[in-house]
Amino acid sequence: MTTTTAAPIRVKEAGYVSPRRQRVMGIVFLALATMIWAFFSRTTTGQMVTTFVMSPGGAVATPDLVFKTLPFLNVLATISAVIGAYQLVRGFHGRTNTMLGILAGFFVIAFLAWGAADKSLNLAGLLKVAVVRAVPLTLGALSGILCERSGIINIGIEGMLLAAAFTSTVAASLSNLWVGLIVAILTGALFGWVLAVFSIRYKVNQIISGTVINIFATGMTSFLSAKFLQKYQNLNSPGQFPTWEIPGLSKIPFFGPILFSHNLFVYGVFILLIVLTIALFHTKWGLRLRSAGEHPKAADTLGINVNRTRYMATILGGMIAGFGGAYFTLGSVGRFDEVMTAGRGFIGLAAMIFGNWMPTGALGAGLLFGLADSLAGKLTILRIPIPPKFLEMAPYIVTMIVLAGVVGHTSPPAAEGTPYEKE
Repeated sequence: MTTTTAAPIRVKEAGYVSPRRQRVMGIVFLALATMIWAFFSRTTTGQMVTTFVMSPGGAVATPDLVFKTLPFLNVLATISAVIGAYQLVRGFHGRTNTMLGILAGFFVIAFLAWGAADKSLNLAGLLKVAVVRAVPLTLGALSGILCERSGIINIGIEGMLLAAAFTSTVAASLSNLWVGLIVAILTGALFGWVLAVFSIRYKVNQIISGTVINIFATGMTSFLSAKFLQKYQNLNSPGQFPTWEIPGLSKIPFFGPILFSHNLFVYGVFILLIVLTIALFHTKWGLRLRSAGEHPKAADTLGINVNRTRYMATILGGMIAGFGGAYFTLGSVGRFDEVMTAGRGFIGLAAMIFGNWMPTGALGAGLLFGLADSLAGKLTILRIPIPPKFLEMAPYIVTMIVLAGVVGHTSPPAAEGTPYEKE
């Protein structure tokens, strides 16, 4: 009688990283360490001193950070090399992406220290501007997350932002800021409803539906702006929401002015981030919405009205985009200009993908894009011999790296873009 022994089944533990990925990430870590040394340390002399100003505009007295540039860069390069060697030999397993984020932060800090050598850089001011510039990007990403988690691809975010910026300007000019904000949100809801009707009822290709919204919004706002706003300036004077300092929190050294001294829109991003994270991942409502985007047929068999859920999510996503559109006029410049969104809706989509369709990830991606945008304006002041356009390209390069799978697999909702027909 022959006895056969079944081969043991190997189950991948949580945080498992394949040997190949371990080696690839180790090489990436060592490459970052090498770049810190080659690009920054080798071009820095031992007498150079970097000064980071830690108070944005002198709002809260925080001592400046002053240090010798070359030893600081060498320390960052050495720590990065040690981390890279450990990753190559042993691996951080479930903490690999975290370590990648830390090393990427080291590289950015090294770049700033090198750029400000023998000069000063207002680090706190730079970060505060990055937070502000991340607002429309994060709101666009949150709008896309809400739509795509339900199964509807929203390419029309750019058009929703632009249309809401226009209507908020006119409404606020004729009435007040709060009316303008409400009109902007309703404008986003209207465009979200139009996208839902095209995509769900008439089953139009969702990419085409979103593109139509973008073209329509760009054409109509440009025409109406040239026809009326340029002729009647009273229609293009909405004003701006004031800065509200949160008592106590805004006085925290360094972090207080950066995070807690802004207008309504920055706080709105933080509130929406918390609300959406809880709603999508910790409530029955969120489970039903996500099931409509992942397994609509299974959701239908459980009694969930898939198409109604998608209508609701797309309209809510449009409302978030409308809120983001009002930022451009009521929260930033106080007037409407043609095509003033300048592609921020598309960058928001990139932030959504970079953040892996997660609200917290979208915020992180938005801050990264905002930091690059903020830093691009500082290059000329610091006289760094790098064209600002190259820095503006950095977030898109990072996004392509993410999509290529270097930092792990990103996967959209399984049924996004696919109309659902009840059998």
